[in-house]
Amino acid sequence: MKTAEKDCTEEGVPHVGRLIYMLSHQLKRQNLMPGSSTYGLTVTQRQVLRFILMESIHRDVYQKDIEKEFHVRRSTATGMLQLMEKNGFIYRQNVKQDARLKKIVPTKKAEEIRVEILENISQMEKKLSNGISDEDFRQCIQVLKQMLYNLSQDDPDYKKMTKKQGGLQENDESKII
Repeated sequence: MKTAEKDCTEEGVPHVGRLIYMLSHQLKRQNLMPGSSTYGLTVTQRQVLRFILMESIHRDVYQKDIEKEFHVRRSTATGMLQLMEKNGFIYRQNVKQDARLKKIVPTKKAEEIRVEILENISQMEKKLSNGISDEDFRQCIQVLKQMLYNLSQDDPDYKKMTKKQGGLQENDESKII
């Protein structure tokens, strides 16, 4: 048994939370590897920027859309978007019909790296699924979605968010990072 597997088991039963933590850590480390041109964006920021770049082609994107799509709290989305704005990847544009709303718009800088971001995400997805059958990978995605749903049931902030936004439901097919 490999060390990572051995460290994550107790009497043959995997510690799922620890495995997920280790996977998350490896994703973050891959982002920081030399030779990887990521323009200072974290894995999550690249996913969010990808979402903004793709969705803004055919509709306006707002912070609430980011919160719903990535299942994050308002404060988390605010901090991430402020940093992306500071680094020149997005800007916020006032909306005529509601002064409280600000549309999130990708900058020219973001548009210029669209292809690279998509390729980077695609490579990471291929690396993650390497050696795993399509059926097993689909099953893994379903299990992870169910775990997210299970954990979200005890989170009062998440419950508020899902009431307002029609968030994740059991066996939901929505995109999750």
